[in-house]
Amino acid sequence: MDLPLPVHGPSWMGAVLFLGGQLLALWPVAAVEVHTSREVEALNGTNVRLKCTFSSSSPVSQRVTVTWNFQPQGMNSHESVLYYYEEPYPPTSGRFKERVTWDGNIDRNDASIVVWNLNPTDNGTFTCQVKNPPDVDGTIGEIQLRIVQQVHFSEIHILALVIGSACALMIIVVIMVVVWRHYRNRRQEKSTEMVETELTEKEKLKSTEEKVAVPLED
Repeated sequence: MDLPLPVHGPSWMGAVLFLGGQLLALWPVAAVEVHTSREVEALNGTNVRLKCTFSSSSPVSQRVTVTWNFQPQGMNSHESVLYYYEEPYPPTSGRFKERVTWDGNIDRNDASIVVWNLNPTDNGTFTCQVKNPPDVDGTIGEIQLRIVQQVHFSEIHILALVIGSACALMIIVVIMVVVWRHYRNRRQEKSTEMVETELTEKEKLKSTEEKVAVPLED
């Protein structure tokens, strides 16, 4: 009588490891996604808010860290702009000393900052990196900041200006029509009141004359 062949240990372990590897590949990777505006244009001498928001697969905790860096245009070096851990830590030296303030809210997944008193040397790339342990990997948001001497109106801005002007003109016309109708109605009411007053006075006068005429006939 033939006996069944035994199952070899190494083959069974290999199948388990292979299946485990496939399950790990399908398991979602913990990561932080950072969202920023790709390009921002600002006027020289003004202030600009660099918006940075994030989403995480883990609940936002008090261990969140935010790192803002800056790479000047045409250069490979990086400069610290601001670091956040429980509270903001602005730079104590460098071009951004006393020129950067925290304008975010971690509870609302907001890690934005404000850069004050812009000048042409601020042309370059700002990066925003957020870590929310155990989510420490993920995307890094980049913002290309361009400083201009005067505001350039795009086609969208011109269209918005035209539409806004047309709406304002329509509102003015409607207000003028309403005021004119109100004024006309008031004049008509006054005219009606004057006519009614004259008729009343005439009736009173006629009644008085009739009363005076009756004794004379007697």
